[in-house]
Amino acid sequence: MNLIDKLTKKWATVDYPFLIHPSGQLSFAEVSQQEPVDLSQVKTGDVVALIGDFNPPSILTLLRLIDLNTIIVPLTVETTEDHEYFFESAQVDLVIKDGEVCRREHEQNHPMIEELRNRGNAGLVLFSTGTTGRPKAILHDFSYFLKRFDTPRPTLRTINFLLFDHIGGINTLLHTLFNRGVVVAPKERSVEGILESVEEHSVEVLPTTPTFLRMMLMSGLIPDKIPKSLRIITYGTERMDQPTLDQLCELLPKVDFRQTFGMSELGIVRVKSEARNSLFMKVGGTGVETRTVDGVLQIRSANRMMGYLNAPSPFNDDGWYDTKDVVEEKGEFYKVVGRTSEVINVGGLKFMASEVERIALMHDGVSLVKVYGKDNPITGQHAEIIVQPKKMDGFNKISLKKHLTENLQRHMVPRKIIVEMVKVGHRHKRS
Repeated sequence: MNLIDKLTKKWATVDYPFLIHPSGQLSFAEVSQQEPVDLSQVKTGDVVALIGDFNPPSILTLLRLIDLNTIIVPLTVETTEDHEYFFESAQVDLVIKDGEVCRREHEQNHPMIEELRNRGNAGLVLFSTGTTGRPKAILHDFSYFLKRFDTPRPTLRTINFLLFDHIGGINTLLHTLFNRGVVVAPKERSVEGILESVEEHSVEVLPTTPTFLRMMLMSGLIPDKIPKSLRIITYGTERMDQPTLDQLCELLPKVDFRQTFGMSELGIVRVKSEARNSLFMKVGGTGVETRTVDGVLQIRSANRMMGYLNAPSPFNDDGWYDTKDVVEEKGEFYKVVGRTSEVINVGGLKFMASEVERIALMHDGVSLVKVYGKDNPITGQHAEIIVQPKKMDGFNKISLKKHLTENLQRHMVPRKIIVEMVKVGHRHKRS
């Protein structure tokens, strides 16, 4: 039985919509019975870039490509300027956009793609965020990826905030499909647009990012405009800071905050937060092991990727993956305090950029920050900080400098304060 037939049978007795979309509310049958894209030139084992979003045509095409045992590269229009790089890195054979299928000629032949073709399984290619170098092409065996959904799990009405090219977005979609839930595609991914969709469609779960949650705080819409239906907010994809979480927990006492943790390289990793107001989390689940080496979290997962298509394998001989996350341990729980790339070394004194950011965010006039190390001919490095104030007009840099000086060790105080908008990417993460 193919995937579409399996899901059709699962949804046969359901009388509520699977997808709530700006175009309307659709049952799974209505999604699956749309006029399909012509896939006659698509062959088993082809690498297919699908440029779309969580709309009915894209969802149906994604499921059909899985059933054809193709290797799927989900992309969005937000990353258009990088598409040629993605096509080259993933060795794409065909591109599907706006219902049109275009074959792309190339002579590449990666051994892992051949291995997947020999297995006769569908594949999934996702791209890393590229915060350190060009994005890496991450290859998964989609058949193994889908096995995690064989175990039924509870589902709540969820807004699909995370994008079509993100492992969290794909996971939300498949979790909803396999567990007969309801997924809401927002009209737009602004703070106002998200909250409007949550209110209109009685959304219970909002999966999002720490940066977006800070933007929600900046908007002034919390708590008055938070719909009563919202029960859970999950956050991940980047490090959360304690001042932001404390403020959210205070303003939204009836909302449960849950941290997520995952990397596209490792598949979906189950996480349990110590408490709604705690940044400590237990990382694990079936087939997942964790350990720390020199304070850095390493994970070994049975659901890991096959490998990178455009970079060496990051796994050691025993299958451990270095997450590059510096963590604090408390029994079985971990708290991410920063990335190894965020360590700043001032004259031999090392500290995390995140610690400076935490202190800066405690200043009343600050909404978003980014701290980084800058080369220094005398000390090796010094810290600098980009600050986005709550109000651009009249922001007092002297007040912030005083606050930082009073609350940080001398070597940690940024040498330069830059007041400007902090860059936020299409995934609502700091760039």
